[in-house]
Amino acid sequence: MPAAPYAVDPAASRGREFASAGGATRGQRSAFQRDRDRIIHSTAFRRLRSKTQVFIAPDGDFYRTRLTHSLEVAQIGRVIARLLGLDEDLTEALCLAHDIGHPPFGHAGERALAEAMAQADGYDHNAHAVRIVARLESPYCDHEGLNLSWEMLEGMAKHNGPVAAPNWALGEVDRAFPLALGSWPSLEAQVANLADDIAYDNHDIDDGLRSGFLELDQLLALDFVAGQWRAVEKRHPNAPRERQLRELVRDQIGVMVNDVVETTRAAAAGMASAADVREAGKATAAFSPGMAVEERRLKAFLYDKLYYHPDQIATAERARDVVARLFVAYSQDAKTLPRHWREDLPTGEPERSRRICDFIAGMTDRYAIEQCARIYGKAPEGLRNV
Repeated sequence: MPAAPYAVDPAASRGREFASAGGATRGQRSAFQRDRDRIIHSTAFRRLRSKTQVFIAPDGDFYRTRLTHSLEVAQIGRVIARLLGLDEDLTEALCLAHDIGHPPFGHAGERALAEAMAQADGYDHNAHAVRIVARLESPYCDHEGLNLSWEMLEGMAKHNGPVAAPNWALGEVDRAFPLALGSWPSLEAQVANLADDIAYDNHDIDDGLRSGFLELDQLLALDFVAGQWRAVEKRHPNAPRERQLRELVRDQIGVMVNDVVETTRAAAAGMASAADVREAGKATAAFSPGMAVEERRLKAFLYDKLYYHPDQIATAERARDVVARLFVAYSQDAKTLPRHWREDLPTGEPERSRRICDFIAGMTDRYAIEQCARIYGKAPEGLRNV
């Protein structure tokens, strides 16, 4: 499909923070293909395989992690981007990187780090994702970070919309390589954000049903789900229930994807460039008003029945305590840090706390549990509920 006029053109990229040499020897790829490949080959991306999506450190092999979730988001994002004539590589790269800043134990770990960093300008996983790719993940000899394109960093920083008050992590990168934080991001970034919503709205249902935290009868109280379920039963009346449920999830994803494509295509009609998207003053990629209502109801249901289930809350609180105790231990005694982390540990604040935060945020669930057991002499209990 030809590129739409409002797509981002990799040949017109605003470039990278650091000039790099030798790129021509590594294949003829567009700027955004390079961005995608750098994300995939990063250690931060690989660590997502052992970071919480819904369930903390699950024993089962079937539940999603941040890595499998990110791959599913990328698949949905590429489909939408292709149908809209956007740059698929930039969209895919943004989808793959969107959760790369999450600490161990997901939002429970994020709350713990935000509390611990209250005097050091806080912690936010979106801002930390930019910090990771621009400063911490440094495999190259001539510069720090992955040196991603401006469009990639902009999309990571603003995929939820303009940023009025960046915290220290995002502000540091923005001062060095201004990302126009006050404007809307590219349509590719907006699509990545919606692909994330579509993926976890539906795949978390799949995991919730598999775990027993959700029941089909509860879901059928939602008109949107009930309508899709009746269609599945009509098409496949004799199929096993498990297969019908997976068909339900696929159907819902398809309906939501088609809705986003139709709504966004209409909103972008008449836009002549990617600059028009950024200057629109509002989101261009969106659900239709009716679907937006259904999506909010579905999300509210998931928070009520799954994310805020009493067992989930209790497990998340124990996980939050692990991260909080690690921060206290490292802050009080630098010798508890690995050697290469304590060798360049700043002595003053807030730099010292920020460096400790960098270390903890990079941990997987498993490594955080192991470190807590090593320091405190006892493995934390009650961190698995599936």
